[in-house]
This record gives sequence, structure tokens and C-alpha cells, in this order.
Amino acid sequence: MASYIHELSDWPQLRWNEGLLSGPLAQARHLQGRLLGQMEALGFSVREEAVLRTLTEDVLKSSEIEGEQLDADQVRSSVARRLGIDIGGLQPADRHVEGVVEMMLDATQHYVEPLSAERLFGWHASLFPAGRSGMHRITVGAWRTDRTAPMQVVSGPVGRERVHFEAPAAERLEDEMRLFLEWFNSSVTTEPVLKAALAHFWFVTIHPFDDGNGRIARAIADMALARSEGSSQRFYSMSAQIRDERSDYYRILEQTQQGPLDVTAWMVWFLACLTRAIDGAQAALSGVIQKARYWEKLRDVALNQRQRLVINTLLEGFEGNLTTSKWAALTKSSTDTALRDIQQLVERGILIRNQAGGRSTSYSLAG
Repeated sequence: MASYIHELSDWPQLRWNEGLLSGPLAQARHLQGRLLGQMEALGFSVREEAVLRTLTEDVLKSSEIEGEQLDADQVRSSVARRLGIDIGGLQPADRHVEGVVEMMLDATQHYVEPLSAERLFGWHASLFPAGRSGMHRITVGAWRTDRTAPMQVVSGPVGRERVHFEAPAAERLEDEMRLFLEWFNSSVTTEPVLKAALAHFWFVTIHPFDDGNGRIARAIADMALARSEGSSQRFYSMSAQIRDERSDYYRILEQTQQGPLDVTAWMVWFLACLTRAIDGAQAALSGVIQKARYWEKLRDVALNQRQRLVINTLLEGFEGNLTTSKWAALTKSSTDTALRDIQQLVERGILIRNQAGGRSTSYSLAG
């Protein structure tokens, strides 16, 4: 008796109940279109900032799902540099961060290009530039070989591990991936958003690499979603939403991988997660829109680099009160310079002096 879906005789002939998916799919499609329409109505700079924010979050959260914390400033700088976005003060990023960003941008910015084994090998090599996963050397830029043991997804302490899933044997990978790539690149009539859900599940079930399968599966899903929208501009992050729902994500994957070829439950979950991701993006991007509109009001105002830095910091949610000493610390300047910068902004009506005076004097952005 088969234990996993890929052991069933008709694998990979996945099927689903279209009637149960029609409502969730229509809702997800409606929200996709509405978000894209809202963003298209805004200026280029706003869309650029929104894309930068979304892609940065996508890279960070996809890695967090796997228990890996990347440096947010390095990720943001790497994304901005590769997209040609001027954010000032770009930070150098280590080669691991650069590799993760490179994979995600290749998937979303070049979504129309075919997905191939060589392209996937390149993504995998980008994720593991040192040829290691933690302390362990792994096969990089090639399908796994299962030299030491079957590929399993496990949890729990050594000696009491729980096996959640065992992937197809290594000798099956060439055929499995050939079928997957032929399907993904074909013009079959599967609805594009449903294709994103299927691609994610199918790839992560094959689990063709020693490590990085989850991140690559999510990149493939993002690629398919970009195709569904006909746009490389990303305004919502599925990875961020999956990170928030990580327990449910692993539960539905495990449940579906141990079930029949009917993957309706997974598809319903994916569509609901996508809907929540888009809803969440609309709330998160309101801050980006607000910030861009504020800078639009100041476009003809002469500001020095220190003033721009602090105004941007205030717009992004500065904690506590802005004082002369905090200004000096933020801009690495003297308190005299900080006071002159502040007084100029007060005179121009950009900053207002808060009520408390004396040594407690602090400032806020004018409304």
C-alpha cells in the first residue's frame, strides 16, 4: 500500500474539485486585479518603493520559514542595487544574501522565460554558494543523489525523530523533473493561479535537491503568479503570509502528500493564503503610499542629505521623540549641526516643536 502520493500508480495526475475552487479563485483573482489597478494609478516612484518593500520581505520571509535569518538592510540594498533603485547608503551584502536575492529576482523579473533544469541548478547554486547547508557539504547545482540515506523531512530530537515525508528516490528524479518542467512550461489550460498552487505542491513533493526545496518551490509559485498577472512588479508576498501561517502550511502539505491524487484541500488552502497575502499587502503598502506622497509635497524643497535621512526615518516610524542629540546620532553630526538642520525644517514648516521645552525639547513631522 502506498504511503505517499508520489507512490500512487497514477502520479502525477493530480486532480481537484473545480466547483469547490471556483469561489475562492474568483475572490483571489478579484483582489489581484484590484491591487494591480490601485498601484497602476499611483506614480512610478510609489510603485518602485512598493516593489522594493515587497521583494525584500519576500526574500526575508522565505528564508525565515526555513529557520534562517537574513540581514534586512543587506537584502534591501541587494534588491535595490539589482533593480537600479536609488535608496542612498547601499550596504554591501554577503554572497549568501546576494544569492538568495538573485534567485528571487530571476524568478519574478524574468517570469516569461522557460523554467529549465539548468535554471533551477543556477538557483540552487545561488542559495548555497559555499556548497554547504550549515555544517554539511551538499550536492549543489544538481539533483540529489541520496548517497547516505533517503530524502526525508523530519522533526524532533535525535533518536526520537518523526518522519513527516519521504521524497521519491534519487533514480526517479530525471523523469520526475522532466515531467514537471514540461507541464510548467506548456500552454495547458490550467488556470494560471491554480497552476501556481499546483507547481508549488508538485515541486516540493519531488524534493529534487539536498536542501533549499521549499525556497525554490515558493520562487516557482511566485514566478507562476507573475505570469498570472502578466507583470514583474510584485506588490504582495506569499512567503510573508506563509511565514505567518507556517504551522498550517506544513500541516496541509503533509496531509496532502499522504493522501490521494485529489489535491483540492491544498488548492483551497493556497487560494485562501493568497487572498490573505493580498489583503495584508494593501494595509502594509498604505505606509509606502503615504511616504511617497509626503516626498512628493517636498519635491521642490532644498534639503541636505542629513535632513532627507531623518525625514525618511520619521516617515518609517521613528520610536520615541526626535531630539537634537538623536538627530546628531542618526546623522553622525555635531549637536550644533543638528540644531541648524532642525531649525531650517521648523522654519519651513516641515517639523514642529513639541510642547515640552528646555532640555526635553523634541520635534515631530508637521501633518
